[in-house]
Amino acid sequence: MIAAVAFYVFALILLASAVMVVSARNPVHSVLFLILAFFNAAALFLLAGAEFLAMILVIVYVGAVAVLFLFVVMMLDVNFAELRSGFQRYTPIGLAIGFVLAAELFIVFGGWKIAPDEMSLRFAPTAANVNNTAQLGKLIYTDYIFLFQTAGLVLLVAMIGAIVLTLRDRQTSRHQNIARQIARIPADTLEMVSVRSGAGMTEIGIRRPKVEAAVPEVEHATTDHDHGAH
Repeated sequence: MIAAVAFYVFALILLASAVMVVSARNPVHSVLFLILAFFNAAALFLLAGAEFLAMILVIVYVGAVAVLFLFVVMMLDVNFAELRSGFQRYTPIGLAIGFVLAAELFIVFGGWKIAPDEMSLRFAPTAANVNNTAQLGKLIYTDYIFLFQTAGLVLLVAMIGAIVLTLRDRQTSRHQNIARQIARIPADTLEMVSVRSGAGMTEIGIRRPKVEAAVPEVEHATTDHDHGAH
């Protein structure tokens, strides 16, 4: 009785927080509701006897992914007015996609059949001599190893695609030229100066390091010569 009440309480909080994730106007609030949803999902896993999945959900998703999202959203200077400006323009496309997804869910749940012994199998039985972690490892890495590797490959391709799509070559970025660095000689950046003992800044002045700027080589030579004469 207590387990059933706890299940419905956690499930209701999970559904409410999931709705708030997509409906909250502030992205920071959305991430906080996402963390709340993860905690309630972990509680449901504990009720189902999957303590390993519950701990992984809390440690990995709450402790790493969700917190990372929160820090990224808080550090980005997002213009929310600009983000909402094109909402009405994309509303028809969003409604069409939502209608297609709703139709697919209706087809799936329309053909759903409940097993006769469903009430006795609500919580998956576990063997007495094998813990949950060992059973999960055997299931993933033995029975569904190829599907698991395929899912990892799909995630790798998605990660590479995200990096490629977000990579921008900015004009202010500094690029490394390996060949130019190897061909550089000490005279291009170093200058030997004879300074007598006890000489102060009033006598030798402030000497700046030689910096290669994006200007013609003639200007480099003139600038370096002027600095040396000075």
